[in-house]
Amino acid sequence: MNTEHRPRRLSTADERRDTVLRTAIGAFAARGYFGTTTTEVAKAAGISQAYVYRLFPNKEALFAAVVEHCFVRVRAALERGAAEAEGSSPEVVLASMGDAYARLISDNDLMLVQLHAQAAAVSEPAIRESVRAGYARTVEYVRGASGGDERQVQEFFAVGMLCHLLVSIDAEAVDAPWTRTLAAGITHY
Repeated sequence: MNTEHRPRRLSTADERRDTVLRTAIGAFAARGYFGTTTTEVAKAAGISQAYVYRLFPNKEALFAAVVEHCFVRVRAALERGAAEAEGSSPEVVLASMGDAYARLISDNDLMLVQLHAQAAAVSEPAIRESVRAGYARTVEYVRGASGGDERQVQEFFAVGMLCHLLVSIDAEAVDAPWTRTLAAGITHY
């Protein structure tokens, strides 16, 4: 038997916070803001509910942090898309960012959290503010990085919302005129 002991590295609050956020994304994606409890998040993260409340004052703050984390991931994907664009025209940059976003939302958890956040924003003011702030930053980034005009940026976001709809209803599984109409020209991964 090896009697040598390695010092155990304790998790810092920041590491625990990150673990809780990553775990909460899956929990909120599966059941939404209203259907997920902090007890479920704590159990999935392997910590006590009391510790969740030490990191986040309430479920609303936890969900707002999850929403923010998702917007950070969206921004990183859009930045990659802009950097990989094979040209500098708004159309080329927006198309490359759109492709990067389509790849990102193949992670259903991220897309589901975005959908649940939009639904919760209707009745929860703190969530509404988180979603607004995230979109405000994202719209301004897309405008600046692409050089697109108002119509181009609006269309970029409109197509993104349509992508959410198509993925959430698994439109690819239905071969019908209405799904072909909605999905025309849209790539999913």
